[in-house]
Amino acid sequence: MKKFLALLLALVLALSLAACGGNNNDTQQGGDGDAATYPEYFAGMDQLIADAQAEGELVVYGSCEEEYLTAACQHFEELFGIKVNAQRLSTGEVQAKIEEENGNPSADVWFGGTTDPYNVCAAEGLLEPYAATNASHLIDDMYKDADGNWYGIYKGILGFMVNTDELTRMGLEAPADWTDLLKDEYKGLIWLSNYNTAGTAKLVVNTMIQKYGHDEGIKYLVDLDKNIEVYTKSGSGPSKNVGTGECVIGIGFLHDGITQIVDNGYTNVSLIIPSSGTSFEVGATAIFKGAAHSNAAKLWIEYALSPECVELAAQNGSYQFLVIDNATQPSQASEFGLDPNNVMEYDFEDAKNNTKAYVEDIINALAAAGANTEDTSRFQTE
Repeated sequence: MKKFLALLLALVLALSLAACGGNNNDTQQGGDGDAATYPEYFAGMDQLIADAQAEGELVVYGSCEEEYLTAACQHFEELFGIKVNAQRLSTGEVQAKIEEENGNPSADVWFGGTTDPYNVCAAEGLLEPYAATNASHLIDDMYKDADGNWYGIYKGILGFMVNTDELTRMGLEAPADWTDLLKDEYKGLIWLSNYNTAGTAKLVVNTMIQKYGHDEGIKYLVDLDKNIEVYTKSGSGPSKNVGTGECVIGIGFLHDGITQIVDNGYTNVSLIIPSSGTSFEVGATAIFKGAAHSNAAKLWIEYALSPECVELAAQNGSYQFLVIDNATQPSQASEFGLDPNNVMEYDFEDAKNNTKAYVEDIINALAAAGANTEDTSRFQTE
């Protein structure tokens, strides 16, 4: 009887294990041969994961905010056991660095930051195309490069952030549109980012040229220069100084303003969408051509296009709209009245082909108008 019961127990146990193994879609075989469990977004990627783990390392240049970059890299390490080395650089800095390294990059992937510098690097053959499986979850084809050079992970709206206390103290109304920024009363009150170092500023150049035409767009930016106190190295630089009042009017992405209100308690910051229309960024990720850890880089792209990664943004003070259909949108963006569809049609192809030339045009025009573009206290590079 005991032998029969033992055999029966063994049979039940075997059937139970078989049932568990057959129903657990999240269980995949890790690269070390031991059973490893990964989220469902990585189903069918066993070989890629194993090859990436064999490389054992990944180097990331991040152009999103530091907190989000750190959280994303740490979570990738936890998921896959691959060591991640990350450095936070503005998109313009990454572009310059990758151009200088010319196919022998010191990093494997680029993460975050607006796509204009990505497009410049793609046009120069400095990004590695990759057909990402998780790109099937992108909500529109506009959020990826047609050749797979980069993929979008979020969307941010360009606008103004103003310190309402300072405007009230000075008896000034907040600007409602781009042309308002040219008013004499705003002299020395406006901050923008550096056209040479920040993807945000490159987007501003492209936006003005697409709104007004090349010559009028450049003229607008030259006229605007008379009211700008400082050009910060990073696109988020103006937003970080609005709440304190050092910057009264900042031009940048409105989700950076939300961070200052929600996370840092600056209730004196107001967000403004220009009344005649504005543009938007697509925050992206890409693999550098010649990446030393190519499989880990491909796995990173799959990870960056999963809820595992993009939902970390709102948990770490970055409130952009997400562009994959299986992720939960941050409630903060809509609570502040932002609409991801209330933007102008942006010509990505023109930006891809001409951003570099347009930046040279505005820098030359500013110098010709008398601005000292070599003054690093105003045109900041650090």
